[in-house]
Amino acid sequence: MASAPHENPYSAAGVDTAAGDLAVELMKSAVRRTHGPEVLGGVGGFAGLFDASALRDYAKPLLATSTDGVGTKVAIAQAIDKHDTIGEDLVGMVVDDIVVVGARPLFMTDYIACGKVVPQRIADIVAGIARGCALTGTALVGGETAEHPGLLGIDDYDVAGAATGVVEADRVLGADRVRSGDVVLALASSGLHSNGYSLVRHIITGAGIAYGAASADLGGTWGEALLEPTRLYTSPLLRLLDDGAVGGGIHSLSHVTGGGIAANLARVLPQQTWVDVDRSTWSPSPVFRVLADMGDLDLTATEGTWNLGIGFLAVVAPEVADAVTAALTADGIATWQVGVVRDGARPEGEYEQGAKGVDGGAVRLVGTYADAGHPANGAN
Repeated sequence: MASAPHENPYSAAGVDTAAGDLAVELMKSAVRRTHGPEVLGGVGGFAGLFDASALRDYAKPLLATSTDGVGTKVAIAQAIDKHDTIGEDLVGMVVDDIVVVGARPLFMTDYIACGKVVPQRIADIVAGIARGCALTGTALVGGETAEHPGLLGIDDYDVAGAATGVVEADRVLGADRVRSGDVVLALASSGLHSNGYSLVRHIITGAGIAYGAASADLGGTWGEALLEPTRLYTSPLLRLLDDGAVGGGIHSLSHVTGGGIAANLARVLPQQTWVDVDRSTWSPSPVFRVLADMGDLDLTATEGTWNLGIGFLAVVAPEVADAVTAALTADGIATWQVGVVRDGARPEGEYEQGAKGVDGGAVRLVGTYADAGHPANGAN
């Protein structure tokens, strides 16, 4: 008598390999759209292959790499079952760190850990990553989806990624290029981006608000407003860096992520320099004001947590400041001057002195934020 078929022990343990295969099939087309002729082998290999022959055209190519995740913003995506934008956030957190040194992104890989593979959910996440990669000129060459039953809940997941770019050695941006008198330009954020969501969630939970509830102040539901994707700055900045008339006047860039405006700007300034960032030049957008009010917080108390309307900072020579501002604004990114780099003795007061292990310049925010609706409000 034939024996009964045995149940797959891996399935009995909670891992569904068939669901993983289906997820790959659903995401294939989105991933392939990020591939140019440099990507070899397609989807599904043990390793992604990228033709680096173009690097022979560089006199001294330096590879730049970055890795990051999206943090607890994924909890909001899970709460309202909306997963098609979180991938753009991942690209913003990873690829936009590479352009800070002036590098052009080449390729990216992703990693998704989940309690249970739900094929369409995974495909939605990867579609967002692919969309962000396409917008930044980055090939998505591989990734991994891992099912961790018993460690993560059925609807829980986390995402991470890593990217590699290249920059000519003599074009690396950084503090060594910055000079006293350089202008600091702010590039508007699209909202919270992907930092400070532990505070956001603490405020929302304390107020007893459901993410699916409508918000009269923000439009749509709370969850939708809080999932506004991270703005992607790579392509507009690379176009400027490639512009012979202004590119050489861009001295350093800063991605405003964890730590806020002052700490991240201090990282890309030379020692013995300082900047007073003028709050009166912009008005933080409604999402910051509404959350701060709800949490009974002054906006200044959140400056080390949220970007408050500035997603990137550019330190540029004064003679190119107007051209850079005009080009970025025409590209859909409101840009305005917030300060000037100085050296020598600085005014009395508390400054952020470098950050993240970097002994850089000194930065503080001064003045009072402009009223909502101020014409210099850069936070769309």
